[in-house]
Amino acid sequence: MKRGRLGLVAVVTIVCAAAAGFFFWPAPLEQVAASASQPTGAALIARGEYLTRAADCAACHTVPGGAPFAGGLAFHLPFGTLYTPNITPDRDTGIGAWTDAEFVRALHQGVGRDGENLYPAFPYTAYTLLSTDDALAIRAYLATVRPVHAETPRNDLRFPFDQRYGMRAWNLLFLPKHRFTPDPAKDASWNRGAYLVEALGHCGECHTPRNQLMALDSSRKFAGAEQVGWHAYNLTSDHASGLGRWSDTQIAQYLSTGHADGRGPASGPMAEAVEDDLRYLSQDDIHAMVAYLREVAPQPDGPPAVQAGAPAPEIDTLGERLFAQACQGCHLPNGDGRQSPWAALRGSHSAGDPVGTNLLQVLTHGTQIETSQGVMFMHPFTGAYTDVELAALAAYTTAQFGLRQSKVTPELVHRERELH
Repeated sequence: MKRGRLGLVAVVTIVCAAAAGFFFWPAPLEQVAASASQPTGAALIARGEYLTRAADCAACHTVPGGAPFAGGLAFHLPFGTLYTPNITPDRDTGIGAWTDAEFVRALHQGVGRDGENLYPAFPYTAYTLLSTDDALAIRAYLATVRPVHAETPRNDLRFPFDQRYGMRAWNLLFLPKHRFTPDPAKDASWNRGAYLVEALGHCGECHTPRNQLMALDSSRKFAGAEQVGWHAYNLTSDHASGLGRWSDTQIAQYLSTGHADGRGPASGPMAEAVEDDLRYLSQDDIHAMVAYLREVAPQPDGPPAVQAGAPAPEIDTLGERLFAQACQGCHLPNGDGRQSPWAALRGSHSAGDPVGTNLLQVLTHGTQIETSQGVMFMHPFTGAYTDVELAALAAYTTAQFGLRQSKVTPELVHRERELH
């Protein structure tokens, strides 16, 4: 009996030691090498730059007005604040001293140079699908950008979220353990689009709702979700809330320019994605993304898109007067936009959202996008208008161009002012 107890204790000890090893010792570092088809020299750097844009690295690793890729951008989350790291080739504060294997491990496994687990605000659950060749090409390009000595601010996370080893259990549940594999039943364009949307572009990080453990909810893939106060709209083929009524040309135009005829302009984080990333993609890649998005299963979630021919609700007279005074000079009374298509409101999803999430953000904080015709800028209106006036302006815009009754109230406007 005594011997049996000792055996049980030994088994428990071994299991506990193995569990401790799993949670507290860093993941092994595997050596990596490019394939024979990987370009070299200037061609490799050019490829890496293209892939870095497609992966939208600058959006998170560059603060507004700061040095490219120097990090420091704050992510304010329910459990604290994360700051993005410096990924310039500075050897002390950036990734200049990292090996290729350490860089690839970060993208594929979410593990930093010192074996620390990274947080999935860094979308390694998408980047794990990247081929090793593409990861190494991105690494090669980043090694050529201007090194910047910039310490990353310390994260400010509540316990237990500040314990990085807890991410290992999260990874067991939610981190894919494979690279992207083409679907042999689909053509090359569809597979390229899947790779761009799922891996490089990591579109699901914004457009897919999250579960209680902050992982993407795969049962509601691309159904739309709120991000940093903005609504990332439904990308599925649903006809009411998604892209089902958009033409291929409209989707391609929106992705590559930030506006689509009859669908309005991009704003907020989506405008940034177009400005920093999507507008640099080849037309073949844009069309590949369209081909893939066309076949995403419909999800009837999120605010409905504008439906032509729907009866307009009652017009807010105060809002109508304010629009005539302050808005129609650029947007025109019919919402078609004067001089620039980025000023068009007719058909805009933001104008058609009764809750007015994005419209309220534009009115209180403004938005801008760099285009082929220069910077298109919409300034905030909080300095000149009261909460009641901005709510009335939102009500008129939603009724006139979205054909729906607005739910934006003066209280919501006031709360948005207070948040910022």
